Amino acid sequence: MTLYDISLTYTEDLPTWPGDPTIQLKQISSIEDGEMANVTHLSMCAHSGTHVDAPDHFLGNGKTVESIPLELMVGPAAVVEIRAEGTITAADLISAQIPAGTKRILLKTANSEVWAAGNMVFQEDFIAPDGEAAKYLVKLGVKVIGVDYLSVAPFTDPEPTHKILLKAGVLIIEGLDLSGVEPGEYTLYCLPLKIGGADGAPARVLLMD
Repeated sequence: MTLYDISLTYTEDLPTWPGDPTIQLKQISSIEDGEMANVTHLSMCAHSGTHVDAPDHFLGNGKTVESIPLELMVGPAAVVEIRAEGTITAADLISAQIPAGTKRILLKTANSEVWAAGNMVFQEDFIAPDGEAAKYLVKLGVKVIGVDYLSVAPFTDPEPTHKILLKAGVLIIEGLDLSGVEPGEYTLYCLPLKIGGADGAPARVLLMD
C-alpha cells in the first residue's frame, strides 16, 4: 500500500485567487518568549489551497460544506492525464478515454508542474475544463471532480463550469498537487473541514494505490 498526499502545504507564500485575502500565519504564543505553549493563529479564505467547493459557492442555495455527503468523497477514483494547453474541452476528455463507470475523477495537467517547481506566482493561464467539458463529465455520471489548480473553471470564465457541475450534484475539489502521482486507479480520501454555513472548506486529500 502506498499513500500519496496530494494536498498543498498552507504557507503565507501560497498563491490565492486575485482579490481574496492572502494566507496569514501568526504565532500568538511562543515557548521561546516564556509562554507555556506555541500557538498559531490562521487567517485565510475558505477557498485557499486544497479545498472543496460546496454547492452554495455558485448556486446560493444554502447547501453549505457541512452538508456534503462524505461517502462521495471517499472511494475509487481515476487520475486521468490531460495534455491540453489552456482550456480542457469535451473533445480532450473523450480522447482521454475515461474508464466507464468512473465516479471520481482527478484531472492531472501541466498545472501540477507549477506546484512541483515551487512557483508561488498566481497563474492566470492555468488549465481547466470549460462548460462543454463540464457537461460531458455530468453525462458520464461523474460525481466528484478534482483539479490541480485553484479553480475547476478557466480564469476568464469561471461561472459556467462551476454552475453546470454543482447543479448536477458534482462535488468539486480544487488545488490538488498531482505531480507525484501517475495516471491510474486509486482510492480517494478527501475530508473537508466541517465549517457550518461555509461555501467551501480546506481539505486534506490522499490517494491510496
